[in-house]
Amino acid sequence: MGGILGGNFDLTTILLLTAAFVVAVAFHEANHAFVATALGDNTPRQYGRLTLNPMRHIDPLGILMFIMVGIGWGWTPVNPSNLRPNPRLGSALVAAAGPVSNLLLAFAFAAPLRADLDLPLILRQFLFLATALNLLLFVFNLLPIPPLDGFSFLVGVLPRQPSEALRQLERIGPGLILVLFFASSFLHLDIIGRIFGPVARAFGLAGLR
Repeated sequence: MGGILGGNFDLTTILLLTAAFVVAVAFHEANHAFVATALGDNTPRQYGRLTLNPMRHIDPLGILMFIMVGIGWGWTPVNPSNLRPNPRLGSALVAAAGPVSNLLLAFAFAAPLRADLDLPLILRQFLFLATALNLLLFVFNLLPIPPLDGFSFLVGVLPRQPSEALRQLERIGPGLILVLFFASSFLHLDIIGRIFGPVARAFGLAGLR
């Protein structure tokens, strides 16, 4: 992820990006939890996930990996069998809640920059990085690769037969994600960046600097 956001960072930028990542993941996972609960699954409540407190959502290893290599994660326990109107569609709605939350955060962080408020430089830098990161997380999580939200949404809305066929990819999904980052880092084939670029331009990201 770091490469897409701009390359080599100084310590201040790393700290700001890490803070933005913590906020983004907490909001992302909390929205999974809120939607799952609204659809009838009490599992997130039982695990204390109905909160924006990052400590309830962030995996410490996920933060460390984000700092080191730009790949991080959080998680929310959900029992699909409890979801309304049925497990497949309910799972799709829960999955969609995560990326949508990051898109909303991107708009929220961008708002003070678009308003051209007189802000301290460090705050402007944080807002820009947080906007870019949330926009990137929105794009990245929509990729139809397991275990990303885009895959969960896709198998939830497709007819049962193609959905079951796609589920065969679940065994190799993490490997496919590693291939994406390997291709970006070592083969200079930035697949995620090619998808992120048009979205960033449509959002007007460059004009927020």
